[in-house]
Amino acid sequence: MTTLSIPDMSCGHCKAAVETAIAAVPGSGAVAVDLAMRQATIAGDAPLPSLLAALAAAGYPAAVVE
Repeated sequence: MTTLSIPDMSCGHCKAAVETAIAAVPGSGAVAVDLAMRQATIAGDAPLPSLLAALAAAGYPAAVVE
């Protein structure tokens, strides 16, 4: 499981865009996006660089929550 911090996510539209970007990455599996915490949790085994690239391309740079 991977949790990402997405600081630029601020509204329902942003949440939907983040969910769509992550879901497009092969292997992403189940995705839970918490708008209030500005985080996304990905249950699948998608490669981290692919997830980060997809989010950056969608306009939502992200970082791993440690």
